[in-house]
Amino acid sequence: MKVFKLMFVFAVAVAFVSCGPGKSKKEVEQKSTDAEVWTFLFDGTTTQGWRNYNKETFPGQGWEIVDGTLHCIGSGKGEAGGGGGDIIYDRKFSNFHLKLEWKISEGGNSGIFYLGQENPELDAIWKTALEMQVLDNERHPDAEAGKDGNRQAGSLYDLIPAVPQNAKPAGEWNTAEIKVYKGSVWHIQNGETVLEYHLWTPEWKELVAGSKFPALNPDFADVATEGYIGLQDHGDDVWFRNIQIREL
Repeated sequence: MKVFKLMFVFAVAVAFVSCGPGKSKKEVEQKSTDAEVWTFLFDGTTTQGWRNYNKETFPGQGWEIVDGTLHCIGSGKGEAGGGGGDIIYDRKFSNFHLKLEWKISEGGNSGIFYLGQENPELDAIWKTALEMQVLDNERHPDAEAGKDGNRQAGSLYDLIPAVPQNAKPAGEWNTAEIKVYKGSVWHIQNGETVLEYHLWTPEWKELVAGSKFPALNPDFADVATEGYIGLQDHGDDVWFRNIQIREL
């Protein structure tokens, strides 16, 4: 009986030390859960880590930092871009959780790229990368193009529509998240998961085969296991901020 009492006292003492004074076991577990390592890809004041697609430096025009945002300056030339070109973060990622905020101008179009590859024979990252669409759904014609809304904000561009479609109007901030883990991909827009898909499967290859991408890049369906994150210059004003990533 004495041995049992001693063991009980010891167990209580260990529990007290583990949780700490005034902390419950639940609070300690919550603290452990919250200890996720996030890295900011944009510090709000410099372009450190960013450069043009297929180039070694950040563009000298077309992009600027204003009020803690990366701003693509609209040119009114649409797909011809604004002279700055697409930009990428100078490091490849494989399994990750990306979070950021975006705001589009009226009638604007842009995109968030991931698992992109540099290829000197291709003039744009979207020919190698997956794209979470950024769009003014109310005004830009692309919102009615494609199939079943698969060119609207939050969609996997020209492939899978975002459902529900919950993008905020032009001029308002939206949150975007992209999770990639061993070929499974999720798009999260304004706190809701709007699509999920799986790379390299027969269903994926069939989906790509029915899109516009094979004509532009025959190898588009063979998405790499790691690649670049990029932001699109589509010739319209668009702002990005709070760009951060957690590797999985």
